[in-house]
Amino acid sequence: MRTFLKSWIPQCLWILRSPSRTFHGNNRLLTSSIASHFESIIQGEKEVPEYFNFASDVLDKWTQLEKAGKKPANPAFWWVNDKGEEVKWSFEELGSLSKKAANVLSEACGLGRGDRIVAILPRVPEWWLLNVACMRTGIVFFPGTTQLTAKDILYRLQTSKAKCIVTDDAVAPTVESVLSDTQFLKTKLIVGQGSRDGWLNFKELLAAASAEHICTKTRSNDPMIVYFTSGTTGFPKMVLHSYCSFGIGFVTTGRRWLGLGPSDIMWNTSDTGWVKSAYCSVFSPWICGACVFIHHMPVFQPEIIGTTLSKYPITTFCTAPTGYRMLVQHDMSRYKFQSVKHCLTAGEPLNPEVFSQWKAQTDLDIYEGYGQSETVALCANVKGMKIKPGSLGKPVPPFDVQIVDEQGAVVPQGEEGTIAVRVKPKRPFCLFSEYLDNPEKTAATLCGDFYLTGDRGFMDEEGYIWFVGRADDIIISAGYRIGPFEVESALIEHPAVVEAAVVSSPDPVRGEVVKAFVVLAPAYESHDQKKLADELQQHVKKVTAPYKYPRKVEFVKELPKTVTGKIQRNVLRSKEWGKA
Repeated sequence: MRTFLKSWIPQCLWILRSPSRTFHGNNRLLTSSIASHFESIIQGEKEVPEYFNFASDVLDKWTQLEKAGKKPANPAFWWVNDKGEEVKWSFEELGSLSKKAANVLSEACGLGRGDRIVAILPRVPEWWLLNVACMRTGIVFFPGTTQLTAKDILYRLQTSKAKCIVTDDAVAPTVESVLSDTQFLKTKLIVGQGSRDGWLNFKELLAAASAEHICTKTRSNDPMIVYFTSGTTGFPKMVLHSYCSFGIGFVTTGRRWLGLGPSDIMWNTSDTGWVKSAYCSVFSPWICGACVFIHHMPVFQPEIIGTTLSKYPITTFCTAPTGYRMLVQHDMSRYKFQSVKHCLTAGEPLNPEVFSQWKAQTDLDIYEGYGQSETVALCANVKGMKIKPGSLGKPVPPFDVQIVDEQGAVVPQGEEGTIAVRVKPKRPFCLFSEYLDNPEKTAATLCGDFYLTGDRGFMDEEGYIWFVGRADDIIISAGYRIGPFEVESALIEHPAVVEAAVVSSPDPVRGEVVKAFVVLAPAYESHDQKKLADELQQHVKKVTAPYKYPRKVEFVKELPKTVTGKIQRNVLRSKEWGKA
């Protein structure tokens, strides 16, 4: 791979400076030249433009400033792995390479504006190139985690109607196992060194492609990216975002919550398949001119995290609360961070004790934020405001976030209700466009004047939002959102299972984990329960993504049900959390 990287990327010597010492005076001016313009749209001072494309209207503008010497000598993208390999791109190089990638998609793959591509890749540089290439061509990007099983991939290919899939050598065999059932797929693109029958090789095509490309003129409300999000009563929904909802909407996330400027280097540990990568590894940093830093780790390793934060001039670090829980157990006081000045978290509630331990070990605060696949950041603890450990912070522009009851009426401060966003008389353009091909689910998110997040919480007397739990049955474990329906469906496929109900269960490290209550078939009631539990766990790992498997299994004679026969997950959940 080292030879490949050297031939692919022109080697550059970067002078990396701390933003606290260098370009401090220019940071505000430079940021205002691009990011501030878009924040004025967030504030309602300017109208959303009719046409907008993040590649041409943001990334290429940073290239112009960079070439004119009006931007700090900071990469746009910096990638490393545990083998000592490294890739750095300036905004100019990112632009050139992404134009070549755009030509690969349009010429070699035969894709055009509005076509759909599913990308299942780990944290490799090609993922970022393809992301931008899709923007340049108007192709709709569908990211997916490499943990998806054959069943998951088939569902995504069928539901998305994607014409192309791009993946690596590790996932390609799984894709091939479901090809006979995919009627829309026309092209398979592989990222890797070797060749594979029936697949186009991205590296070879990129090397031969032209860097001349005219960016497609996209409207602000044109479809840009789709994330699959878990559901409670069905398979994952497709959350559609437009060029403006993510492309412009993340400017407030970047400037206010992440606190980024052109001299910053942002490291977010999220998997490429999760929307957190859009938040902190694509749109928010780049709209602010900051560097996206990536350490390609197959699994979360506290020692590598500590060493990386000490070795590289990373200024801004973000990981899930589970990550911080693992890090403080590893004792971060043993490391001396080189440049870190701002730490962030989101995806699940942050325990105040973890906040305190991190502060004691690193002398750094953790600024918690809150958003969804359907939104950009809705609430955040931002620099300069008092942090209340455990709270989600306060609403950020342009959102009016309130706590509402079942009729959509705002409840008094301190009273629990559903966290909601006001969408009338004017819907914030930063919200998702729709659940693709699912108008019923889209309509169900609205109540009165509000979009309902599905999360329960309350607002205190100072306007801080506090998370209480999900209004539905979604399980948030180590930052992963897991729908019980998929796990239950996987369990029921096993001959030992008659019925199954899946709920969250408290866990000291992951916050909560998946627990399955299982009613056994008569023939299996006499089996060794420990061995049977292990067998069911392994079965779920094979049928659906491994992170969804039930870490706890309890065998029961029957499940609580309503008079109409519906399983009462809320009864089981209350039992697990000590509320029964």
